[in-house]
Amino acid sequence: MTAIGEQFPRTLLKMARERIGLVAGGGRLPLLISEKSAELEADLFAVGFKSETDPELAGKCTQLIWLKLGQLSRLIDFFHKNDVRKVMFAGTINKPRALDIRPDFRAARLIFSIKKKGDDALLRAVAAELEKENLQVKSCLDMIRGLKAPHGQLTSRGPGKEERADIDYGRHILNNLGKLDIGQCVVVCQQMVAAVEALEGTDAAIKRGGELTGNKKATVVKAAKPGQDLRFDQPAIGPETILSMQKAGVTCLAFCAETCIFFEFEKSIKLADEYNLCVVGLPAV
Repeated sequence: MTAIGEQFPRTLLKMARERIGLVAGGGRLPLLISEKSAELEADLFAVGFKSETDPELAGKCTQLIWLKLGQLSRLIDFFHKNDVRKVMFAGTINKPRALDIRPDFRAARLIFSIKKKGDDALLRAVAAELEKENLQVKSCLDMIRGLKAPHGQLTSRGPGKEERADIDYGRHILNNLGKLDIGQCVVVCQQMVAAVEALEGTDAAIKRGGELTGNKKATVVKAAKPGQDLRFDQPAIGPETILSMQKAGVTCLAFCAETCIFFEFEKSIKLADEYNLCVVGLPAV
């Protein structure tokens, strides 16, 4: 019997490996994807941004190039050159720095062609442009299982009466704000909005909410915007979220379990229990 290695040269076997493209922002998610692609024996071709992406990613993928925000043509050319067919977006982009984008001609044409300039509208337009080039945009959750936390009360302490009222009120406010493509997080205290996430991100919004409520019992509600495309810009929480809550005097976190990524779940819940905080996974509306 002829061995597989004798039938097919090593170069052909290597070419048979799946080739995955990654548009990598900041945070840990791009590194998790690189680890998972190695387990799956897939070749990962990544695009990083020096103002955002962890340099450690360079040693964890098949190839990485550094681009500036807005270099859409170079991004597409890189994936085509390496025979990539599937592309994922992962990680955060610092939104104030994103305002300094220097688009190439293709990106500029794309930006001017869309009426709304919010996160989701812009990312949908970029995804549509990639798909015109036969690059399928996939959700990173299709590759990494186990990042979604379960529904229900996840900490030893459940929400009190005031916290439950704030959760309900926060979901209502967040749902309406999300329709305007504004933020994924709101801080509520006694059914009053203390802070809304904008360009600054969740942790900064929590800090501001705590300061404005005088470190009284406030609640954080986090969820994707209604109709948000979850192939990119997934809402994320983790140990840093819990630490931000503790420092700000915020006592409860409620998030949509259907749409949020939960990093280091066990560590986060342990921290929350140590600080007597409440964490609740909510079903989709």
